[in-house]
Amino acid sequence: MKTLYVSDLDGTLLGADSQVSQVTAGILNELLDNRDIHFTIATSRTPATVVPIMANIHSRLPFITMSGAALWNPITSRMEQVNSIPTTVVGAVIDILKRYDAHPFIYRNHNDTMIYTHHSRMMSAEERAFVEQRSNLPLKRYFLDDDDYRQSSDDAMLIFAMTTTGDLEQAYLEIKDSVDCHAIFYHDAVNPKWELLEIYRTGCSKASAVRKLAADIGADRIVVFGDNLNDLEMFKAAHYAIAVGNALPEVKASASEIIGVNTADSVVRWLESNV
Repeated sequence: MKTLYVSDLDGTLLGADSQVSQVTAGILNELLDNRDIHFTIATSRTPATVVPIMANIHSRLPFITMSGAALWNPITSRMEQVNSIPTTVVGAVIDILKRYDAHPFIYRNHNDTMIYTHHSRMMSAEERAFVEQRSNLPLKRYFLDDDDYRQSSDDAMLIFAMTTTGDLEQAYLEIKDSVDCHAIFYHDAVNPKWELLEIYRTGCSKASAVRKLAADIGADRIVVFGDNLNDLEMFKAAHYAIAVGNALPEVKASASEIIGVNTADSVVRWLESNV
């Protein structure tokens, strides 16, 4: 039986420093090189941050990035199977968010090799800090003075908004009820005062990307690892779902098995013992 193993990154495969530890890298590369396991990651991160994190891993399968909005092929260094958001949806979402004084970031696919991220001139101090932490990445470029950013020659893959006003959840409910898209609302795990909203094309999710990848490689079985609410759909797509010890209670309740915490290299130690 051919098995596809898929792990979330933050809080699951990565340590407290949001990096792949030396132990995890060593064990995972041994499994990839000598046991020929079919392993990849599924994350809400963009390729711009995923590629540096996974640089020392001998990956062969595409990475599921932006919650399934695009795959990143580490062999060809290109995006594949991009799920573009229709222009009409981009405009409708922007119009609703503006009524709640929210100005989103629009993540666009530029030539399948880079992320072009557009934003208007109106930015909060927190949004500027968000940008500064992610600037100077080879695979991402910011356009922060784009007041009419609903139109572009590059297709949108993700619309991302962040506020502390308390209004974003209401905007989310309006978007969910009136716009044909996949909307996700949540509070930041590190700073709960931050409300976050992600908009994807309808049908775009970690779960659908995992199923598609499994079919592409002819896998008969799917095993996934996760810790947060956005992993629950992926759990439902799996034949066997594993929660790390630091996972949220809802995630643990949906898991087939609970292992150690992410800071103990628990994902690769499970793989080492069970593959």
